[in-house]
Amino acid sequence: MHDTTISLIELGAVFFGLGLLGRLAWRIGISPIPLYLIGGLTFGHGGLVPLGGIDAFTELASEIGVVLLLLLLGLEYSANELVTGLRRSWMAGVVDIVLNAAPGAIAGLLLGWGPVGALAMAGVTYISSSGIIAKVLGDLGRLGNRETPVVLAVLVFEDLAMAVYLPILTALLAGMTFLGGLTAVGISLAAITVVLVIALKFGRYVSAVVDSPDPEVFLLKVLGAALLVAGVASQLQVSAAVGAFLLGIAISGSTAENATRMLEPLRDLFAAVFFVVFGLNTDPSAIPPVLGIAVALAVITTLTKVATGWWAARRQGIAPLGRARAGAALVARGEFSIVIAGLTVASGAVDGQLAALATAYVLLMAVLGPVAARVVEPLAKAVRRRRPAAA
Repeated sequence: MHDTTISLIELGAVFFGLGLLGRLAWRIGISPIPLYLIGGLTFGHGGLVPLGGIDAFTELASEIGVVLLLLLLGLEYSANELVTGLRRSWMAGVVDIVLNAAPGAIAGLLLGWGPVGALAMAGVTYISSSGIIAKVLGDLGRLGNRETPVVLAVLVFEDLAMAVYLPILTALLAGMTFLGGLTAVGISLAAITVVLVIALKFGRYVSAVVDSPDPEVFLLKVLGAALLVAGVASQLQVSAAVGAFLLGIAISGSTAENATRMLEPLRDLFAAVFFVVFGLNTDPSAIPPVLGIAVALAVITTLTKVATGWWAARRQGIAPLGRARAGAALVARGEFSIVIAGLTVASGAVDGQLAALATAYVLLMAVLGPVAARVVEPLAKAVRRRRPAAA
């Protein structure tokens, strides 16, 4: 059978299977993300029925999924709201680093991977998955909740921290000089500053450039702009997710509303592919040897992320239920953690077991995060109802 024919059959089966999994998820009342991940794990490398004909498409589609997730999240807020949120939540960002990077760093040192391995694992356990969290908040209808700007501010702080962290890690892995590492960091910070200034000062012009009365032209311009900005940001050692998010911030008013409406179906399609690809690239046989360590890290960093969200929301005067939702929303880890592990293992500077541990950990957290976000509200309400009775 021709390679193109096989690819079409496999891709069609994947999309149809995603539809079935999504329907099942909503029937049982959970986000479809965990089922997408498990489905990918089943049909990936080392799974029950490996799929090998769609790698090129799914790899690019998964990147587009992350870009669209963050673009639409950015469309929900203005540049002024972003700056205000960062000013209010920078202390929460610092607390986030301390609480959530430490467990990974300690694990790396105890496993004998040295300072570089410890730095890599610190990044794996620190960074939440903006893609998963954006999808979950949208699925649960919480984008307009009072605690969501707090969650958003923490996520933006994390993504901006990655713009500093990744060049440093890459420099250490490559044996680069200290001056070379500082140069890479300087380029990243300069790129972020320029994009943010454009969003704050010239956002209306950005909206005018992408706007169009013709739906087809408008869709092509918005999607093209998002991919261009994400690609340039990635080339400048800034997260593609940060670039897409800041573009969303720069687009405002009716242009932002129209863009959200038109891009939502594309976002859902490509985001589903992203989560499946994550599962496809995970070899199930590599998970059992490191599962115990991964579970321990998952338990510890779930508690530290919840504590981070609770503390950050409390500083903004949000009620306990909102604090609980904020903490649970931050639990999921995903795309950045895998990127960090991939860079580290590819360099050969750290034991290859790091990849297996990171994969097992992220799989646990990617499943646990959406579930925690879903159950935290009814659980918190049940606890509040029982307290008066107990008294």
